[in-house]
Amino acid sequence: MSTTLGVHHVGLSVPDLKAATGFFVEALGFQEVGGKPDYPSVFVSDGTTMLTLWQIAEPETATQFDRNTNIGLHHLALKVADKNQLTELHAQLVERDDVGIEFAPEPIVSGAAIHHFICAMPGGIRIEFTAAA
Repeated sequence: MSTTLGVHHVGLSVPDLKAATGFFVEALGFQEVGGKPDYPSVFVSDGTTMLTLWQIAEPETATQFDRNTNIGLHHLALKVADKNQLTELHAQLVERDDVGIEFAPEPIVSGAAIHHFICAMPGGIRIEFTAAA
């Protein structure tokens, strides 16, 4: 039996706190649920998952994460209700100029019942969205 009970929250260091907050609140419908102005951060939640968005001190000199060479968060995966919502979300995010789409919805592996797509949110963190087919 595990000693842990699931994820309480995930903390993400971001180069632009306002842009990152806007992505989660405006594009994904998260609610702002707190923060710490003295250590610039905003807490957002979808009612199930809470994220802490931390403003890095010097975005101009920050090194972008490279999933092939760095240790750290490869991506954050979030579930959506179904394949239709996955397709709709992809279409909405394609229209945003602050989001980079890595690939369109497709089976997670050939023939799988789970479909997914990945995008880069403002600041470059990779977000995967998944849904049952």
